[in-house]
Amino acid sequence: MPRKVLFCATVDYHFKAFHLPYLKWFKDQGWEVHIAASGGMDLPYVDEKFDLPIQRSPFNRENLRAYKELQAIIHRHQYRIIHCHTPMGGVLGRLAARQARKKGTKIIYTAHGFHFCKGAPLLNWIVYYPIEKGLARFTDCLITINEEDYSLAVQRKFSAKRIEHIHGVGIDLTLFKLISLEDKKERRKSYGYNPDDFLLFYAAEFNKNKNQQMLIEMIALIKSEVPNVQLLLAGEGVLFDECRSLAKKIGVEKNVHFLGFRKDIQPLLSITDVAVASSLREGLPVNIMEAMATGIPIVASDNRGHRELVLNNENGWVIDRDDKDGFARKVILLAHNKDLRIKLGANGRKMMERKYGTNQILLEKSRIYTTYMKEQEEMKWALH
Repeated sequence: MPRKVLFCATVDYHFKAFHLPYLKWFKDQGWEVHIAASGGMDLPYVDEKFDLPIQRSPFNRENLRAYKELQAIIHRHQYRIIHCHTPMGGVLGRLAARQARKKGTKIIYTAHGFHFCKGAPLLNWIVYYPIEKGLARFTDCLITINEEDYSLAVQRKFSAKRIEHIHGVGIDLTLFKLISLEDKKERRKSYGYNPDDFLLFYAAEFNKNKNQQMLIEMIALIKSEVPNVQLLLAGEGVLFDECRSLAKKIGVEKNVHFLGFRKDIQPLLSITDVAVASSLREGLPVNIMEAMATGIPIVASDNRGHRELVLNNENGWVIDRDDKDGFARKVILLAHNKDLRIKLGANGRKMMERKYGTNQILLEKSRIYTTYMKEQEEMKWALH
């Protein structure tokens, strides 16, 4: 019987964005790789893909149908390892795999940032905390991607057999590279910006959590002192139009550029002076890590994910989420100090090389996978 692994998530784009190196790793070990998620995307390194009607809301009835389909898939294919991602992928995957786990299947779940955390709304704790704690007992390995979530899972005695901290999903350090200031200026021409514009960049969905309104209001505070400032906002979402209206209302529409959904994040980072981030909650944000890998200093709001990545005066600053003035002062400081931008950006790149590159994360994950592979071989793996 071929050795099979199943990866489960809410949507298939999650795997394209974050997990292709790890799918490839299993293929290189001679495993058959299956995917279960919503969506019809073709993915490399995948032998079989199941399009399930998984919905993000835990209250959507379609999730019951997705659960039954997933349960049948797991029973039919007798996977040796199932790795679940995203909140609903984690819920459905672990519930559907309960019987398989009793027969030896190893269940791994990566929490890409618990929805409950310090400062999260009470409703998040009421809804998501009991779900995550309850499902931990059906989990062989709970992987967290930041120190705060790891500590919470340990201190609250989540009953997963093993709790690990891994440094995110990995950043391709060959794609995101240091860019000199001269190259930045030259590359800006192709995007229609002036060589001496001071460019801030934030890529995120327009929603309440990402809080782009704060950045737009911050631009109004600094544009008289940094008249060449341009804020580039990539993304779509329910608050997109509201944010555009806000920019116009407060007179910064010429300084704020709404780029919509973009696939050219790396080229956009290559023309950026400072990466900004205003979100209220993060697990371990990829947009910050990509900016750091490109050698860009960071000014970000205070939350667990930003605190993990941004060290004050080393690669940028973390600012209280309500302190627009403090945020503005740091941006102004960087606008007027080229050498400081270079220094902080170089430090951020070194952090990525030390801990967060794809090769480093692959090493961390493969140790976990290999442990379970060996356990199963020692048990002389036998499913009915």
